[in-house]
Amino acid sequence: MPSYASPMLSSEWLRASARYNRWMNDKLFELAATMTDELRKRDVGAFFKSIHGTLNHLLVADRVWLARFKGESAPTGFMAPGIRGLDQELHEDFHELRRERAHTDEELSRWVAELSEERLAGALTYLRLGKPQEVPLWWAVAHLFNHQTHHRGQVTTLFMQHGYDPGVTDLFAMLREPA
Repeated sequence: MPSYASPMLSSEWLRASARYNRWMNDKLFELAATMTDELRKRDVGAFFKSIHGTLNHLLVADRVWLARFKGESAPTGFMAPGIRGLDQELHEDFHELRRERAHTDEELSRWVAELSEERLAGALTYLRLGKPQEVPLWWAVAHLFNHQTHHRGQVTTLFMQHGYDPGVTDLFAMLREPA
C-alpha cells in the first residue's frame, strides 16, 4: 500500500478537531433547543432548507464517513447502512436528532483517539456510487472536519437571521478551555 504521509495532520490535531466538533455541536444544539420546532424547521432557502435540515445533514454525512472509516459495508444503493442520500432526514424529532448527534460525536472521538500517524498515512478504500474509491485517509478525515465547519457556519448564520446569537465559535476559544 502506498504511503500518503500527511503534510499537516497529526493525531493530536485530529483529537483537537474532534473536541471542537463536539464543543460546537453541543453549543448549537443547546441554542436550537431554545427555539420552537416550527422555527428550527422553517425553510429559509438554505441549501438544506432549515436549521434542522442542516443539522440533520451533518449527522448524515458524519455517519457516512464513519461507516467508511470503520469499513462498514452498505447495501447496494446506500451510502452507509440506512443512508440513501445526503438530504435524508434521519430524525424528524429534534430530541432524537440531538441524542444521535451526541452519540455520533462520541463515536467519532473514540475513533479519532485510536488513530496513529501510520494509519493516517495509509489509504482509505470505500464504495461511492457502487465504484471502489481509494484516497489517503488523512484527506477523508480532514474533509469530514472541514465539512462540519462549513455547514455549522451556515447554521450560525441561520441562527443570527432568526435573532439568536450562537456566541463565540472560534477554535481558539475552545482550545483555551480545559479539556
